[in-house]
Amino acid sequence: MPGFEWFSIEEKKQVNDVLESGVLMRYNFDGARNGHWKALELESEISKKLNVKHTHLCSSGTAALQIGLAALGIGSGDEVIMPTFTFVATFEAILSVGAIPVLADIDQSLSLNVENIKKAITPKTKAVMLVHMCGAMGEVEKIAEYCKANNLFLVEDACQSIGATFQGKALGTFGDVGTYSLDYVKTITCGEGGAVFTNNSKTHEIIQAFTDHGHDHIGNDRGAENHPYIGFNFRISELNAAVGVAQIAKLDKILETQRKHKKQIKEAFGNFPQISFRNIGDTEGENASFLTIFTPDQDTAQKLVEALKKEELDAYFYWYINNWHYYKKWDHLKGLKSPFSYSNEIKNGFTTWTDSGFPISDQIMCRTISFLIKLNWSEEEIENRKSKIIQSLKAVFN
Repeated sequence: MPGFEWFSIEEKKQVNDVLESGVLMRYNFDGARNGHWKALELESEISKKLNVKHTHLCSSGTAALQIGLAALGIGSGDEVIMPTFTFVATFEAILSVGAIPVLADIDQSLSLNVENIKKAITPKTKAVMLVHMCGAMGEVEKIAEYCKANNLFLVEDACQSIGATFQGKALGTFGDVGTYSLDYVKTITCGEGGAVFTNNSKTHEIIQAFTDHGHDHIGNDRGAENHPYIGFNFRISELNAAVGVAQIAKLDKILETQRKHKKQIKEAFGNFPQISFRNIGDTEGENASFLTIFTPDQDTAQKLVEALKKEELDAYFYWYINNWHYYKKWDHLKGLKSPFSYSNEIKNGFTTWTDSGFPISDQIMCRTISFLIKLNWSEEEIENRKSKIIQSLKAVFN
């Protein structure tokens, strides 16, 4: 991870197809395209990979979440349960449709579980946003069953887990809507982009319209199209989609390489019983973009982070103090700091969690360190990383 490590002539060829036609927009200009429809091609390939009926590309993973929520009818005053450990785009998307983000504790899968979802349920709960962080899943099947039994929508954010599966079924396809981010640092990339996918044809009809100012996309005259819904401009360009067409052809090899490199890095921890590992629902199905460990306590985690720094190791994350991915640093969310005003429903909804904190999540995240798995490592570089990790562990535990 990420896919840009493997940029080569394939991406250049796909982009050049678009530049030679001169048509950078995904819609219309049929005669000038020379048969190139990169967005449609990438959508088709994603649908095949995921075994899902409908995929629609958009401008970002954040937009994909907003589009998915809107297509399910989630809006003003509705509550959406989300995890304490995620990227800020999760609550940004919820707020963008006028809904209220309700945080819930994670477990040692670094994801939501059914019991923690139950604790966050209120009469206003309309959906659960399940985030598959760092390349793997929690109890996705149980959560999907619970949501279905309790008439809750399930939105799956698989932006960090592209290509991952649970018992052979792609993450993102268990719920009502799934999403990918295709930005520059994801497993496969368009540079900037996202994807929304679903098996529900009516939901897809809304998705493709909402993404493009509400256009129904019926016929081949854009100016004559109807607008069944109010929408926004979340379109992807053909240039971005072209990069993705080349990248998705490499996905299987990317996953194979990440899994191999993760297994090798994990060997560095073999002689340190003090270290445990993240609970993963299906270790064969994770995309292996990260290796996540737990130390015995917060003090040990902080000491290990300092030891890793001394070894000048890069590409590891102590999420507990991370500005982007853990609720403790989301002061802008807690204070609803925005250029515009939010509704009283949203303001009042925040009183349910901003003061209480999440000690269960804290006890997990204060001990959590994740190591990014890269594609371009040579065998020598992998051995060097393992050596630095072992030295760091010895400095803490010996």
